[in-house]
Amino acid sequence: MLVKTMKSVWNSFKEKLVNVFQNLGLAWWVEVVTQNPRCTYYFGPFLSAAEAETARDGYVEDLVQEGAQGISTSVKRCKPGALTIAEDLGELIDRKVKPVFSGQI
Repeated sequence: MLVKTMKSVWNSFKEKLVNVFQNLGLAWWVEVVTQNPRCTYYFGPFLSAAEAETARDGYVEDLVQEGAQGISTSVKRCKPGALTIAEDLGELIDRKVKPVFSGQI
């Protein structure tokens, strides 16, 4: 019971510490860039680079299973403004949809 309580206390403390690090821009993140689709993903935050390195393979594995190609990764201290940046999303937004019956109106 004591071990379970200590783990709970540690997890609560760690979560608060990660939040402080994140607010100061000192938290570690895994940055994953894919060429197809053209996206940048951020996973984190983590207290240490070693913790982020340990988690990196799982994130890459998930993206490979989803069909992502041309994957590169880095572990860095940063404060990402968004967790997913879809660089080719603009291509989808720029497409014009034309009604089938537009010539009849």
